[in-house]
Amino acid sequence: MATRALREVAGRRSAGAAGIGGSRRFSDSAAAAAAAAPAGAAERGDGGGGKAVNLFTAVNQALHIALDTDPRSYVFGEDVGFGGVFRCTTGLADRFGKQRVFNTPLCEQGIAGFAIGLAAMGNRAIAEIQFADYIFPAFDQIVNEAAKFRYRSGNEFNCGGLTIRSPYGAVGHGGHYHSQSPEAFFCHVPGLKVVIPRSPREAKGLLLASIRDPNPVIFFEPKWLYRLSLEEVPEGDYMLPLSQAEVIRKGSDITLIGWGAQLAVLEQACEDASKVNYSR
Repeated sequence: MATRALREVAGRRSAGAAGIGGSRRFSDSAAAAAAAAPAGAAERGDGGGGKAVNLFTAVNQALHIALDTDPRSYVFGEDVGFGGVFRCTTGLADRFGKQRVFNTPLCEQGIAGFAIGLAAMGNRAIAEIQFADYIFPAFDQIVNEAAKFRYRSGNEFNCGGLTIRSPYGAVGHGGHYHSQSPEAFFCHVPGLKVVIPRSPREAKGLLLASIRDPNPVIFFEPKWLYRLSLEEVPEGDYMLPLSQAEVIRKGSDITLIGWGAQLAVLEQACEDASKVNYSR
């Protein structure tokens, strides 16, 4: 069933072609992402009134919007059809059908390879690797194919519609196959963007921006934060820029740089430092 779904999607060509740290890989990235967004999508996170949600719900909202606003978008991966192990894809198959939201075989290199091909055909391929620990079998596909496709074709071809989502980091008793943080392996690869949110509001806005960015993006989701706390998140369609870092707290003595779940610890470190006359 899953293999047939992959073949059916691959056979339907669609018209149109398609870091951590905030460096812009291509000068037209922001403009192209804005052009790819539907009319009415906000660019700076002011997408209408807000509602308190957790991070996994914010991810789910972003996926609903991505599929609703672009018929070329597809969501697929291991167990995503019933909602995924963390429930981030809940309700997608019921709303958009099994032709656009479907399960894949348990083969990460196959998931990545199919996603690259789908994106190269002008679609928006939103692939899920169930745990970031399992992304290593797909490393060759991502680093040697997705990241280099634009360069080796002289910008004639690309798979910029590719977004790979994956929960990462330690939580509970996951052991060595459910706890790794592999982002450093990908941050040094030209042609890839790596995005990691620190909060529900960031998760939704950055995921939508990643899906619409004209470059392949790996979107790591800190699973420790999935249900940790609530934050007011705009209910509408909005994007946050991938081309700049967020300054959470200003000071003059020490600079701390981090991403994802680290930020909560770094904020506490800043608070402790302020008590001993640093960056008051």
